[in-house]
Amino acid sequence: MKMMKLFLACVVAITPAAQSSAQVQTNVPEVVSGAKPVAVEHIKIHGTALEGNLEGDAVDREVIVFLPPSYQKDKKRRYPVVYALHGYSIGAEQWTHEIHVPQTVEGAFALGSQEMIVVLPDSKTVYNGSMYSSSVTTGDFEKFIWHDVVSYIDAHYRTIPDRTSRGLVGHSMGGYGASRIGMKHPDVFGALYIMSPCCMSSMIGGGPGTADQIKERAIASEKKVATAKSPADLAAQSPGFAAAQYATAAAWAPNPKNPPLYFDLPTKDGVPQPEIVARYTANSPLAFVDQYIGNLKQYRAISMDVGDQDGLRFDATKLHTILDNYGIANSFEIYAGTHVSAVADRFQNHVLPFFSKNLCFTADCR
Repeated sequence: MKMMKLFLACVVAITPAAQSSAQVQTNVPEVVSGAKPVAVEHIKIHGTALEGNLEGDAVDREVIVFLPPSYQKDKKRRYPVVYALHGYSIGAEQWTHEIHVPQTVEGAFALGSQEMIVVLPDSKTVYNGSMYSSSVTTGDFEKFIWHDVVSYIDAHYRTIPDRTSRGLVGHSMGGYGASRIGMKHPDVFGALYIMSPCCMSSMIGGGPGTADQIKERAIASEKKVATAKSPADLAAQSPGFAAAQYATAAAWAPNPKNPPLYFDLPTKDGVPQPEIVARYTANSPLAFVDQYIGNLKQYRAISMDVGDQDGLRFDATKLHTILDNYGIANSFEIYAGTHVSAVADRFQNHVLPFFSKNLCFTADCR
C-alpha cells in the first residue's frame, strides 16, 4: 500500500489546479495608470509532434499571442519571447483569466519591464491536461512546446530567434512542464521561471482515507477503465479532477497495445504494479534532475516561487535545494498566498520583470 500512496500523491499534487472554479479566484493587481495596450492574437498552430496520437486529441492547437505596444509601430524591431504554460484542467483561454492578461502584461511594461512577446499555448487534452510529456497516447506535447510552437512563432513574428532571447514559465502542471522541458532543452530557452510546480515527485503525501478506502477507489477506477468505450467516454464519466489519474496514466504509462484507452493504470485489483509505478516515478523531476545538471548550468537565470499555503512548497523547496547543492544559481521565494491567489500579481510584478532582466533584447548578445 505504500506504493499506492506514492502514486496517489503524484496525482493529488495537481488537485489545487484541477479545481477550475478556483483558477480565476486570484488577486488582481491594480490597473497601472498610463499603461499602453498590447495587441492580442488568437492563432492555431499545427502540432506535428501531436500527429497520430492514440487519444484523438486535437493536433491544431489554440495559441494566444500578446504583442507589445511598439510592435506595430516599429516594424524593424525584434523581440524576445516568453512562453507561458497553463495548469491542469484549464486551457490557454482560461489561463488568460487566471493571470489576467493582457492587463498584467501591460502593467509590467508600464512599470518598467522591457517589451517582449508573450505566448500562451493550449495543452488541454481529453482528460484535461497533457502533463507536457512525450506519449504516443496523448501526443508529444513536450516537443510540441519546444519545437512546433517555438518554430512557428519565430517564423511568423519578429522575434530574436536565439535561446538567449526565449523564456519559459509555467504554473502548477505548467510549472511541471517548465521544469521538465527546461531541464531537457537549454538549447531552446535561456531563462526559466517555475511557478508552484506540481508533480515534482511521487512522494508528496498520499491519498486521503484509510488503506482500504484507497484500494476501493483504485478498484473503482479500474472498473471504470475496463468498461469505457473510448477516451471521450471515460472523460465524460470523470469530470474535473476525477480525470487527473487518467491524464497522468496517458502521459506516463502509455500502451499502444491496450485499446481503446491506450494506457496502463498503476494498480491491478487495487494492488500497485511496481513496473507501472516505476514509470510514474521516472517522470518526476526530482527523480531525473541529476541527469540534467549540465543543462541547467547553461541557463542565464532560473527562478522559482510558491505560496506559503500551498502544499507544493515542500517539493519546490527540495528542487531549490538540489540546485543549490550543485552550485546552480537560482532564486527561490515562498510568498504569502495559496496555490492560485497571487499568480496574477506574480506574473506582472515578478515573472515578466525577471525575464526583462535576464533575456537578451538585442540580436547580437549571447
